[in-house]
Amino acid sequence: MATPEKLLVLYTGGTIGMQMSADGLAPASGFEARMRAQQAQENASELPQWHFRELLPLIDSANMNTGHWLTLRDEIVTAVQTHGHDAVLVLHGTDTLAYSAAALSFLLLGLEVPVVFTGAMQPAGVAGGDAWPNLFGAMRALYRGVAPGVHLYFNGQLLHGARCSKLRSDAFDAFQVLPRQRQAERATVDAQIDFRQLRQAVNLAVLPLHPAVQAGHLQALFDSGVQGLLLECYGSGTGPAGDAQLMSALRQAHQRGVVLAAISQCAQGHVQFGVYAAGSRLAEVGLVSCGGMTREAALGKLFALLGAGLPQAQVEHWLARDLCGEMSD
Repeated sequence: MATPEKLLVLYTGGTIGMQMSADGLAPASGFEARMRAQQAQENASELPQWHFRELLPLIDSANMNTGHWLTLRDEIVTAVQTHGHDAVLVLHGTDTLAYSAAALSFLLLGLEVPVVFTGAMQPAGVAGGDAWPNLFGAMRALYRGVAPGVHLYFNGQLLHGARCSKLRSDAFDAFQVLPRQRQAERATVDAQIDFRQLRQAVNLAVLPLHPAVQAGHLQALFDSGVQGLLLECYGSGTGPAGDAQLMSALRQAHQRGVVLAAISQCAQGHVQFGVYAAGSRLAEVGLVSCGGMTREAALGKLFALLGAGLPQAQVEHWLARDLCGEMSD
């Protein structure tokens, strides 16, 4: 884990670089000059040499979508393979920061450089704010050496990119990795799912189970053409298995090739279908357990696998196995 010699700072927008507009805080260009001015006040001996790139148009991360994930993947791969960058620091808004870090964890499998995401709860320049500490803290972490893979740096912590969630909206320690069971089989990643594999757009949906859910709700999602559905199940992976129409909708969708992935909606839960009969029934109609994965990680993993053009059976195979530490300690 050497000090980067050619770090790329990739600025996507977000609170960290926002400035006041007539409508409130909005993403603003010109952040490189502000960074260099602030760096003059930092201990530059602990910072790597860096280059800066704005990913236009700059966005509030509330507007982040899966197309932006693909753009980020392309930008990072090009930066490394074409321009020789040996590390990437992504500046990103916090609303969807954990989603992007998780998705890129799977879209960049096998890329042998560190990629660190960071952002801020307050804009740079706010007295006592977290923008400069997060940004230069991430750069100092990279200077000291960060392992290849995707990470999230926030509030002094370097976190696993595929294990984080945003838990608070009003504090500097907004991101945490909660304890979850991670005991899946470790997989050897091959070329069909690593960073070299180009991806295509995927139609995905996420649905939390709840007492008011109806078969018609599921059917409407399936009729929209979703290729993958992430179900947030109760507890250890249970759901309304006594609802014959709902179970039929799931079974028929799976038979048509839709990938059905399951996570626990408990903050520190994991899916283990065989514990209850209600969970076993869900497995029987085609749901695949994502173990203790977070929503962010499971969605990003499903996107990366389906986006690689893999058939249903192969997607299900990789979903159930650990690819980058998302399911195995």
